[in-house]
Amino acid sequence: MSRISAAADPADALAAAPPGDAPAPLGAPEGRSRSAAVGAATVPEAAGAGSAEAPTGSPRGAPLSDEDAWEELVTTALLGTDRRIPPGAVPGPGAPLHLLDAAAEATVRRRAGARPVRAAERPAPAPPDPRPALPPAAARRLALLLTDRPGPSGGRRGTAPDLRELLPQWLAAANDRGFAAPAALLPALLDAARARTDLRPAALRFAGPRALWLARLNPDWRFALRATSGGGPARPGIEDPAARRRLWQEGLFAERVALLAALRSRRPAAARDLLAGTWATEPAEDRLMFLDSLRTGLGPDDEPFLEQALADRSRNVRATAAELLSALPRSALAGRMAARATACVAMDHTRDTPTIVVEAPHTYDAGMERDGIAARAPAGRGERSWWLGQLVESAPLDTWPRRLGGRTPQEIVALPVADDWQGELHAAWCRAAVRQRDPAWSRALLGDPSAPEAGGPGAVSLAERARLLATLAPDERAAWVAGFIETHGLSEAFQLLGVCAVPWAGPLGRAVVDALNIARDAGSYPWSFSGVMGLAERCLDPGEAVRLEALLALPDEPEDASPGAGGYWAEAFQRLVTTLRLRAAMLEELGPPRTP
Repeated sequence: MSRISAAADPADALAAAPPGDAPAPLGAPEGRSRSAAVGAATVPEAAGAGSAEAPTGSPRGAPLSDEDAWEELVTTALLGTDRRIPPGAVPGPGAPLHLLDAAAEATVRRRAGARPVRAAERPAPAPPDPRPALPPAAARRLALLLTDRPGPSGGRRGTAPDLRELLPQWLAAANDRGFAAPAALLPALLDAARARTDLRPAALRFAGPRALWLARLNPDWRFALRATSGGGPARPGIEDPAARRRLWQEGLFAERVALLAALRSRRPAAARDLLAGTWATEPAEDRLMFLDSLRTGLGPDDEPFLEQALADRSRNVRATAAELLSALPRSALAGRMAARATACVAMDHTRDTPTIVVEAPHTYDAGMERDGIAARAPAGRGERSWWLGQLVESAPLDTWPRRLGGRTPQEIVALPVADDWQGELHAAWCRAAVRQRDPAWSRALLGDPSAPEAGGPGAVSLAERARLLATLAPDERAAWVAGFIETHGLSEAFQLLGVCAVPWAGPLGRAVVDALNIARDAGSYPWSFSGVMGLAERCLDPGEAVRLEALLALPDEPEDASPGAGGYWAEAFQRLVTTLRLRAAMLEELGPPRTP
């Protein structure tokens, strides 16, 4: 038997030895090597002259089994031969070599005694993906996007595009064109989706039915079994009632969510009936996700089911049901909320100027609880103002013109509000406008983008303005943000840019580029605008690259400019132009979008 290298560490050698079912103990016939005595060593021998304690694997004087002898070797290697002598060895420099000899022979014995196992059943073949294959150039581009690695953190980014930030846009374009993911790239695609939750909906939709097949074979990809696939090509045949009911009862969570979403977009009543049939037996977490799917195609016919959900044992489910009902202006819940809210808000005509007066609720009752009003206020909020805000945001917005003298939303928002209730009242109207997707109220609350007060007459934060903008048409949204940038600059516009449709409309793109150019001429560091610059790389129309070429030259730095700022700006604009050209090439490789 060959000896393991004496330079190896005994503990590492034993740890690397494969486990196995040990055979029955073998004897140690006379004439074998000294390490062969491991299988039949007695306890006194195993303890060795230099051992502080005897092993406890078997009664004193009894031969050790192969498994006990192996454990004894492992223990000796971990402790070291200076503290514990291997079985059959003598103290001294030869003890480590003896331990390695014994480990080598014991490994052979364990392997020889291992019984072959029955081969596992081969997995069923992956389901077919009927979508067309990617064009070869687009497939090569995807491989580059998936293999790109982030550079060192901090410091200058250079002029090279950040391919990782282009992957979401590439996936959206590929899904829009209906392509199937290349089989060879599916593992890398699922690894990317595992690392980045923002990629998962688009990545799983692009991966198609084979994503679930692979997720059953690799625990690292199990997230795909609980994530929604985004209505990809693996959607079941929703026209067959028997097939969809079987999938609903037996499918994975992701498959059930995809079925419900697909059915809801075509036959809302059938999706609702499917959910109602198993509602009582679904876990609370799943009920919440399934209920959220009713936002698609929400209508008056959903009211009876949602009213039943108001009595659900889960507080989150009750709150979601109440939110959906409040989005139905003619629902019974909306009527109850309107009655409560109008009892708290009225017009005072006794003052010199008509003024809105507010009297927040004084008590919290069982009816408010059932209708989804949360009782406990967050830290720093008073209970009465907390209740008032929930009532107002849940009341139909057409309640207020009738309640406040037939005024338009613009006129209502312009009215003064007594006793410092304006912020609370306007914030609740903001949430109501977003929930009910009411562009008239959104315009009133946003106000003129060039107004001196950056928040407009009603919105109280950038986040609220962004949500209000999302209710407007894409062109109107882009025009408002462009006007805001022209007046207030880029420092306040980052969140607003994030809700604008991609690619940015021409006026918005020009406003962003002009603002960046002004910042460059002022000698500011581009680091202050890195977030906007990153958005521009992903959201500017690729056709803007031609107009940006004039900004690639190194600018003259004013006397009060930050040192080296001109070089940073030239580098940043070079990266922007390079990225826009790359995006144009990506879209050209994928071809034109599908005709609806």
